[in-house]
Amino acid sequence: MIFTELRLAGAFTIDVEPHEDERGFFARVWDGEEIAARGLDARVSQSSIAYNHVAGTLRGLHFQLAPFAETKLVRCTRGAIWDVIVDLRRGSSTFLDWVAVELTAENRRTLYVPEQFAHGYQTLADSTEVWYQMSAPYAPEAARGLRWDDPKLAIEWPATERRVISERDLAWPDLHEALPT
Repeated sequence: MIFTELRLAGAFTIDVEPHEDERGFFARVWDGEEIAARGLDARVSQSSIAYNHVAGTLRGLHFQLAPFAETKLVRCTRGAIWDVIVDLRRGSSTFLDWVAVELTAENRRTLYVPEQFAHGYQTLADSTEVWYQMSAPYAPEAARGLRWDDPKLAIEWPATERRVISERDLAWPDLHEALPT
């Protein structure tokens, strides 16, 4: 596994190291000991998948409040996504900064999303499936979100002819309401 730290401290991409032969290849996508040895959260409490019918589907920006905050590993197993994370750690030098990573079935890349980060993505292809591992169980009472198009975040989402967003995601508040001081 190849770990590359992103501009937001504590966030990583994890690429596979395929071992190839005449059959194809074999590669680790999860190694709890290696993740923990890097000081990262290796707990896995839950795994989920999200299937998206059409390109331009946007999910997010989601997070859970403490004490239910969760670390996520996100991988696109079919199709492609533009995956965005936002640093919500008040003491961080990158507080409210965001970074985007393209995850595709072909690049087999995983995104490590630390606790206290908002997460969302937009699909780049029809019939896209995304796989998650989370360090904590989902707690509906702690579920929160940020407006995907909040001008203070100024996230650069890919242009699309059609954008599909749930009513719930359209209703998330602006930063000043979501993260009161």
